[in-house]
Amino acid sequence: MRTALLLAVLLLVTITPPVSAAPPPVPVVDYLKRISGTRTVTGMHNKEPNSDPARHTAKVHAITGVYPGLWGGDLLFAQDDVNNRQRMVDQAKTEWRNGSLVTLTWHVCPPTRGVSCGWDAGVRDRLTDAQWTQLVTGGTALNNAWKARLDESVPFLRQLLDAGVQPLFRPLHEMNDPWAWWGGRPGANGSRKLYQITYDHLVRTRGLTGMAWVWNVKDLDPARIADYYPGANYVDVVSLDAWNDFWPSTTYYDTLRTIANGKPLALAEVGRVPSPQELASQPDWTYFMAWPEFFDDKALNPDSAVRATYASPRVVNQGQLAPNPGANLALGRPAHSTATESAAHPAAHAVDGNPATRWSSAHTDQHSLWVDLGSARAISRIRLDWEAAHARQYQLQTSLDGTTWTTVHEDYAADGGTDEVAVRATARYVKLYAFQRATPYGYSLWEMGVY
Repeated sequence: MRTALLLAVLLLVTITPPVSAAPPPVPVVDYLKRISGTRTVTGMHNKEPNSDPARHTAKVHAITGVYPGLWGGDLLFAQDDVNNRQRMVDQAKTEWRNGSLVTLTWHVCPPTRGVSCGWDAGVRDRLTDAQWTQLVTGGTALNNAWKARLDESVPFLRQLLDAGVQPLFRPLHEMNDPWAWWGGRPGANGSRKLYQITYDHLVRTRGLTGMAWVWNVKDLDPARIADYYPGANYVDVVSLDAWNDFWPSTTYYDTLRTIANGKPLALAEVGRVPSPQELASQPDWTYFMAWPEFFDDKALNPDSAVRATYASPRVVNQGQLAPNPGANLALGRPAHSTATESAAHPAAHAVDGNPATRWSSAHTDQHSLWVDLGSARAISRIRLDWEAAHARQYQLQTSLDGTTWTTVHEDYAADGGTDEVAVRATARYVKLYAFQRATPYGYSLWEMGVY
């Protein structure tokens, strides 16, 4: 399986596939799908200055005693922030290691200007219609200049991917609003076309296939936002910036759910930290990210309200991601079983990171599922996500050689659902040995995670 995965990655890098052939969702997206409807990840943006890229998340910790479950960074545009992009990327790696998701925005200079620019004279420029037509036409000077601008981000994005970080990348944000040079142009050759060009260049030409792509609009007219949607093959997460209303209307929520069609929803920017009651009323928001200046407004975000949200059992803070999408040692590794119900439910489905696929055994009692981690690894946790047909009695076993096994956990009254099992072992192989069924069917497992 590992050889096949490597070949697939090489093909994505060296061959330009048809537009319909989007890379599969990364585990971060699968995690967001899994918590949709039940949990929401807390988040805080860290924009200026890139020389101090944890300044604003530190404010959250000072108020709540915890860090957000999502850290937001920005490649930015001013010269000093451009000079400190490496520091920002290093912070992103640290936040990921500490157990937070990472999202990146880019207030990007237009291709008519240099690497750095100003706010009003730069980010808020307005291209002429003729310039825009050239920008979205392949091979023109402005089109090539835009791709060169995108290439400025490639070394930093690749660093994150090489470090195992899977960023939620949000380019050309609020594209339905003309405040920025890239926004406010509906239709097939408008802002969504530029988003498609951005995706194709970074993913298909530059091979950055491990990012989750976040499409973003602002809470303007909900009837118009579909004009900006670039298509399901270009989007992993559908997101909203709630500025005109500090909490989205039901109309906006329902409109985005329809557009998303099963993709995770997110509040990519909020001025006011949502209350636990608001999050429960619109449960499909998988994360929110507060904006620094508004977070500092105590009339809008009193400390007591911020603490109430961060203490809610509904939210996910740093270190509480279950599982942390970056730490699953079993993800995509070779898996085997003693039997399967059918070819549609192989052992590999238990380690593919897809919550919609599963391994199912034959309809008899004693069966095993095991995964090869590739080398001896220190293990502290094993997670089992059972389908309804679960085991009543089972053991978890580990091995260094695949021959001699040690039982590290046993359960003789299992009730299905999700089992989070703390273990202490060093192993290359991890096995689920199930020996009594809870139903007349076999054993059925959505996922087995090893951390």
